[in-house]
Amino acid sequence: MSEHTSTGPAVPVAAPASTPETQKIPTAPSGPVATPDGPLAVHPADAAYLPSTAATPQSAHDADKPYVTIVLPCFNEGEHVLQEIDRITAAMNSSEFTYELLCIDDASTDDTLEVLRDAATRYANIRVMPFRRNGGSGTARRIGTQQAHGEIVVWTDADMTYENERIPELVRILRDDESYDQVVGARTTEEGTHKWARVPAKWLIRKIAEKLSNQTIPDLNSGLRAFRREVSLPYLRLLPPGFSCVTTITLAFLSNQHDIKYVPTSYAKRAGVSKFHFVRDAYRYILQVLRMVMYFDPLKVLMPPALWLVVIGVLKAVVDMVRHPFYFPASTVLLIVSGIMIGSLALLSDLVVRSRTGV
Repeated sequence: MSEHTSTGPAVPVAAPASTPETQKIPTAPSGPVATPDGPLAVHPADAAYLPSTAATPQSAHDADKPYVTIVLPCFNEGEHVLQEIDRITAAMNSSEFTYELLCIDDASTDDTLEVLRDAATRYANIRVMPFRRNGGSGTARRIGTQQAHGEIVVWTDADMTYENERIPELVRILRDDESYDQVVGARTTEEGTHKWARVPAKWLIRKIAEKLSNQTIPDLNSGLRAFRREVSLPYLRLLPPGFSCVTTITLAFLSNQHDIKYVPTSYAKRAGVSKFHFVRDAYRYILQVLRMVMYFDPLKVLMPPALWLVVIGVLKAVVDMVRHPFYFPASTVLLIVSGIMIGSLALLSDLVVRSRTGV
């Protein structure tokens, strides 16, 4: 394997000028606040994952800030992570972008951390962040995004499945078009484990997400994406620790009118052993879709069943009135009362969402 280092006078690409159209977040969230000169301070809950040496963010004056940060979560990827690093660095070194490759070892039980540390001595743009305990891919991506030095953050996987050589292409779209805040590599094939069950399950979950978000979503949970770090910061605290973090960041952007561009990409069979558990993770995907839509627009989740219960109850009451005048069974009353209660909860939830000062 050839060794790659940065070549040429790489100059950071100028950040797009901020305009009213691109500033779509009305208020800042609670918690740590980013500064123009560096990454976020580590939240106390996240500090438990990091060594003490990583708890303090690096100042922008200590090193030139790259334009792109590629967050690469690694858990037991020692056999092939070096091939992925070589592929990513080759693509980025041949591009016009300055970058850092932030490799996060999620408390691997194999030699992944040793491989990453050895690679850091031979590749000029690698930064290794080891976790003291396993936090899941969502935790790794959240902390990696918070600690990123780049203006553009790229998420991808280290299992050889995604076309990581196309990362510069995704970044160029964000650089050249200010109207997009995220670019997603939409997979055109499914090569994961349990393919017979994953394809219909993911299709169903994606259709539910499209219905609830009123958006067309070619790929709801692709792990290859690039987005503007500043736009993503308010939503990082919403990310769950597992695989559904990519679903969350997609729905968070769509629910707040941040435009997403989908670029068709191929998807290869993964290297190593999959960490995806079909039943458990599919259940979490569904819950996360409902949770995110409830968080941003609860009326879409609660009001339809409320109205249906009331309508069915009223129709049943009419039938009951014809068959037995002025006699309404308990089931009829229960339908109407349940609909009214759920509708009241929907209106109350919507009031809470609209009165919220943060994201």
